[in-house]
Amino acid sequence: MRMRPLVFLSTVAAATLLLAGCSGSGEPESSSTPDPTASSSCALDAQPGDTSDAVTLDGGGADTKVTVPADAPFAGVERTVVSKGDGEEIGVNDLVSVQYQIIDAATGSVLDSSARGEGGLLPVLLDTNQSSLFVAALECEPVGSRIVLALPGDVLGEGASNVVVYAEAVEHLPEVATGTDVEPTAGMPAVELDKAGKPTVTIPDGDEPTETKVAVLKQGDGATVASGDLVVVQYLGVKWSDGSEFDSSWSRDAAPAQFQTTGVVAGFQKALEGQKVGSQVVVVMPPADGYGATEGHELQKESLVFVVDILATTPVQPQQ
Repeated sequence: MRMRPLVFLSTVAAATLLLAGCSGSGEPESSSTPDPTASSSCALDAQPGDTSDAVTLDGGGADTKVTVPADAPFAGVERTVVSKGDGEEIGVNDLVSVQYQIIDAATGSVLDSSARGEGGLLPVLLDTNQSSLFVAALECEPVGSRIVLALPGDVLGEGASNVVVYAEAVEHLPEVATGTDVEPTAGMPAVELDKAGKPTVTIPDGDEPTETKVAVLKQGDGATVASGDLVVVQYLGVKWSDGSEFDSSWSRDAAPAQFQTTGVVAGFQKALEGQKVGSQVVVVMPPADGYGATEGHELQKESLVFVVDILATTPVQPQQ
């Protein structure tokens, strides 16, 4: 069964199967920006069962040995908390660093693991649509809990194998840019932040942009965003023409958004790639790098401004 591991993680139960009744954003197309929906309640609250209770863990961290009994029944979606952590409780739309393994129960092979991340950890945004597997595993339990999630193949799609997930959220990650302030760039829009980090934008006098320009407002020191990475951001989008907001993660309960850099408009992509996690950037773009090619779009003729906090990035593995 061919799959791209991060896509598998993101859509493991297609959200409508595993997390019925929860809403969220699909991966954005190049003609749109993300539209996540926040929720503070438990989305699934899976309970222990014969299969999840029977899985054994040896060792710790990303190198934990996960053993699935050959006769495990996989009668339904089950979750066993092997040991409870002492951190803050995790909820939908939280951004956390996670150590995990995803095991094919039939073969014992590791389908994906956080071992490829720095220090054996990878950042995960608990978005009910794009990261439903991790929502089911980690929600409503404290940071530091070691968890086993058992998923029968019939909830994963036709021909899928039974899967076991071992996961532990290690810490909550910042949901605003934490980098060092940088002096404003002349000619770029002015950006002010409120106490929560939400930006407001003042458009400068002068002509609309004829090319896309990016200025760093806060310089982070985290991982560098590469083309095609899965990124987590906070963002605000306004029109150059009148400064009015047309899209913002901040206006949706300040829930971060996640998407691949290649899945948004060209100007947004240029603002992300090559930047470091922890940075905040402002980007101005003409219609050609926004929605200019989308006939009939309400923003087709608009030059755009985005302020973006870059919170996390994860490389997407090639198909195996």
